[in-house]
Amino acid sequence: MLTLNTHSLIEQNYEEKLVYFVNAIVKYEPDIIALQEVNQTSDESSLSDKFLKGYTQCQSAVPLKKDNHAYRVVKLLLEKNINYYWTWLPIKNGYDKYDEGLAILSKKEILETDTVLVSCINDYNNWKTRKILGIYSGDEWFYSVHLGWWDDKSDPFSDQWSRLSKRLTGKENVWLMGDFNNCAEIRNEGYDLIKKSGWQDTFEIAGDKDDGITVGTVIDGWKDKITDTNGMRIDFIWTNSENIIERTNVIFNGKNEPVISDHYGVMITVKGGSGA
Repeated sequence: MLTLNTHSLIEQNYEEKLVYFVNAIVKYEPDIIALQEVNQTSDESSLSDKFLKGYTQCQSAVPLKKDNHAYRVVKLLLEKNINYYWTWLPIKNGYDKYDEGLAILSKKEILETDTVLVSCINDYNNWKTRKILGIYSGDEWFYSVHLGWWDDKSDPFSDQWSRLSKRLTGKENVWLMGDFNNCAEIRNEGYDLIKKSGWQDTFEIAGDKDDGITVGTVIDGWKDKITDTNGMRIDFIWTNSENIIERTNVIFNGKNEPVISDHYGVMITVKGGSGA
């Protein structure tokens, strides 16, 4: 499994980084890919249905556009004879010109989707609107997650986590993958709250691992919280079921594949499961 906050169209040298990303997918072929900050240009032309091979619609308000990052990834993979089923959830207007959302790519057919409003507001033109996207592939649920900060006064992480937890109550074999905006190194905040809720951090239980750092510099959203960092671990893959995690490693960090975003990715291998 692989998760990455893509930063997609906002990235400098985006076209070059898109190729790096696709080449890595060809190399590893993860069974599940959870992506955050998956953008498209709002005023770009819409896609017709004939171009949407393997696509499962989870909303109808915002049409897919020709430069949608997830669509372009899937299209380039198809040109290399690699097929993924996929879905995309637009969440908000970003930088006054993008439809920003979440995407999940799956080797197995998507049988069901789930969308969860976790922010206290639901305004497409408000950057603080947050939703979560999930898919069901027959025996497991996979969610692409992008949550807020612990100390947000108007919409703290604890409230968002509570809303998400309520939706997940009763679901078994669930994987939460993405950018949680809470450092694993900081005690008594979001990371510890998730653990106390009964979730396992796959990094902790993996047999083989690296340093786990997913952000190497001070990035947007953290500049008013820290001024310097030797690296943070804020992107995770969590599970609520018993699994043997053979390996976890950071990807797209300049050591393991080129840097393509302001976040690095996380990739895990699950013994006997849906691991990459």
